Amino acid sequence: MEGGRDQQKEGGRKEEGRKAGREGGSIAFSNGDRWKILRRFSIQILRSFGMGKASIEERILEEGSFLLAELRKTEGEPFDPKFVLSRSVSNIICSVLFGSRFDYEDERLLTIVRLINDNFQLMSSLWGELYNIFPSLLDWVPGPHRRIFQNFKCLRDLIAHSVHDHQASLDPRSPRDFIDCFLIKMAEEKEDPQSHFHMDTLLMTTHNLLFGGTETVGTTLRHAFLALMKYPKVQARVQEEIDLVVGRARLPALQDRAAMPYTDAVIHEVQRFADIIPMNLPHRVTRDTVFRGFLIPKGTDIITLLNTVHHDPSQFLTPLEFNPEHFLDASQSFKKSPAFMPFSAGRRLCLGESLGRMELFLYLTAILQSFSLQPLGAPEDIDLTPLSSGLGNLPRPFQLCLLAR
Repeated sequence: MEGGRDQQKEGGRKEEGRKAGREGGSIAFSNGDRWKILRRFSIQILRSFGMGKASIEERILEEGSFLLAELRKTEGEPFDPKFVLSRSVSNIICSVLFGSRFDYEDERLLTIVRLINDNFQLMSSLWGELYNIFPSLLDWVPGPHRRIFQNFKCLRDLIAHSVHDHQASLDPRSPRDFIDCFLIKMAEEKEDPQSHFHMDTLLMTTHNLLFGGTETVGTTLRHAFLALMKYPKVQARVQEEIDLVVGRARLPALQDRAAMPYTDAVIHEVQRFADIIPMNLPHRVTRDTVFRGFLIPKGTDIITLLNTVHHDPSQFLTPLEFNPEHFLDASQSFKKSPAFMPFSAGRRLCLGESLGRMELFLYLTAILQSFSLQPLGAPEDIDLTPLSSGLGNLPRPFQLCLLAR
């Protein structure tokens, strides 16, 4: 009997977690007025703290310098880049959410990266897929999927602790970061029973932004490392373009991008080929809809697969191959593709799209300016197919050597 009560309690906690993620204020899963209001507010605040502006570029360049210093410590020895990339990328969104970056050995940053990396891997595994399909059944089955909600609670508690610290030192006249702005908005609307700004919403919104801002760019960079090691001629051509446009005396800047069409094409091709997040965010059908002979009832949640577009032979010449020429025209100038949508599409476009694009360009060019990526084995033996595919496409684990240029 006691064991049964414990299982019921655990099931209740998991159901509460599901509701928090899917209904309680999450930007990713909310809809209607709540989604509109939260998204509009979040975009406004993120922009006020530099998202898409020169000020956020300065933060990325500063963080890039810290990353390069860490990479130099490897001294050409083999290492796994996963954790060091995640810590650096996470620091960018942490500075916006929490008001400051963390030292790379700070326990809070290490915990954030560990929890997010683990959950991204779990949700992209077979266990994660099965749990998405059969949540009630899997609640009673032992397995690694049980860590998803344990990790979620730990990260939520970490965010809540930071929010508590912010409340104790809040100056409404001088907000320091995203959390401060949200707390001020909560205070302004505390008498409004219809307000969408409350503590659960703050915790979930911060969680969404932290998760997205930590995992996607770090994972994309690891896919890029694998592709550039498998195709050393592509890596060499990117480095030639960096040397020609930027040189070695300064770090690359966003203004350089227009003069670096091949590098831009490589970054786009990495995103297309790796397809880090193959699923679009959920869309809810607002009326009964007939699609290809099938009736989709009003209220049905639809999750579209973006990889069907990114690997469409009518849009890309060699859709199953890594080929930067997909984003170059006959004159070798960069060309856009209407079928390219790695940050989702439509009104649910990723909030951090502009930040992600900046980070990918500035990080990858800074690393290739200073280092050559050297695989431990033969380039032709590198496998670019994902280790697993679910919420995201996970690159296979690997080590590499960074050779100073």
